[in-house]
Amino acid sequence: MTRRLVLSYLSLTMLVLLGLEVPLGYVYARGEISRFTGDGRHSAELLTQVLQARVERRATSEVPAQLADFVKENGGRVVVLDATGGVLADSRGAVATGTDLSAEPDIATALRDRSLSTTREDRAVDGDAFTVTVPCSPSGSSVDCVVRVSSPVAPVTSKIHGTWMTLALIGLGVLVAVAAMAFALAHWATGPVRALERATAELADGRLEGPPTITQGPPELRRLASTFSRTATRLQHLLHAQRAFASEASHQLKTPLTALRLRLENFEPYLGPRAHASLDEAVGEVERLGRMVQGLLALARLENSASTPEATDLDAVVADRALTWAAFAAENHVEISVTGAEAGEVWAIPGALEQVIDNLLSNALRVSPPGTTITLATTFAADPRTPGVELHVVDQGPGMTEAERARAFDRFWRAADSCHDGTGLGLPIVRQLTLAGGGDVTLDAAPDGGLDAVVRLRPAGHRRTAPHRGPRVTPRRSHVSAF
Repeated sequence: MTRRLVLSYLSLTMLVLLGLEVPLGYVYARGEISRFTGDGRHSAELLTQVLQARVERRATSEVPAQLADFVKENGGRVVVLDATGGVLADSRGAVATGTDLSAEPDIATALRDRSLSTTREDRAVDGDAFTVTVPCSPSGSSVDCVVRVSSPVAPVTSKIHGTWMTLALIGLGVLVAVAAMAFALAHWATGPVRALERATAELADGRLEGPPTITQGPPELRRLASTFSRTATRLQHLLHAQRAFASEASHQLKTPLTALRLRLENFEPYLGPRAHASLDEAVGEVERLGRMVQGLLALARLENSASTPEATDLDAVVADRALTWAAFAAENHVEISVTGAEAGEVWAIPGALEQVIDNLLSNALRVSPPGTTITLATTFAADPRTPGVELHVVDQGPGMTEAERARAFDRFWRAADSCHDGTGLGLPIVRQLTLAGGGDVTLDAAPDGGLDAVVRLRPAGHRRTAPHRGPRVTPRRSHVSAF
């Protein structure tokens, strides 16, 4: 914003300078040229009048001395020709006496008793010269001689160029001064905006140590900063209260649920055999309530935290989770297979990929019949314009309808014919964790009639496309936390 303000000030100043200096320079240049040409014509006419008296007295021998005095005072070059166009005298001695110049346009015009002024190249004066050719006709009827006065253009051109350079330097100085003042003004005006930007970034990261106190800048921005400070303080208070509630609820709810379960189990010796089934159902509901509380607290922690995604090795995480779940899957006579290309590193918040895979594997194991296979496959996005890594968790269970897949990520939702004791919070947690890392998750129908959970992640490193079939196992093991 500061750069835009400075550029706008400089652009406006540039327009003003161009509107003032260009016309001024143009008028000055025209005036200098007009003054130079006018002086050249006047000097030539005066010299012609002086030489006219010499010609009337036939005193041509005095002409060279007169020319020398004129050149010494005015500079340039003077050539005097007779009535036939022959050279009588040349102040520079560049043309020999008697040389016929009657064929030259300006001389021919002057011999017809007409003056002519033009700019032409003259080697005797080293460059272009303003030439005035004036006829000398004492009797008024015939031309007795012709006077050509050539004045070099270089001095007046150099003067005009110097004036333009002076105007350019003045304009540059004005621009530098305006830039310095504009930067100071823009820095003063945008100071509150920068402070608000830093505070907003800290608030988004959940680490705002203190609202900004702004005492400089425009009044409107100071009022905006004051309003933001009050809002940020209120938000921080609410966030701290919510986090405190989640932390306290985690401890306060565990104790009564555990006590309730123990009391129910203690009833078992005093109940008849027909009541044992109801007791088991009650204990199961207490356990489900405990898992639900844990899931709600996990969602609350995810929504209240602002973790920064980090580069995570997807291949290592997939191999580790497959190895961790292999024993539990074997107890249910289900096989876990890892296939696909090596994906490399992807962006994810720390520990998120482990929880995502654990939840998806837990859901897949609940619905997988014995003798089936759960496949973990990594692929790359088909569209090269939107590169990404896809992790597929494919089971061979009963699958879901399109309407059920659309609602599967709703909290506490379970299919109407569900036969397991899930809480309906596993998939919402998976989506929340995936979105926090900049990815997405969807449920598709598997080709063999099961369910294909597709986790799309952003690549963080070099893509490795060499296919690698079979389980990829690392010695690291992590704790399983599925909801």
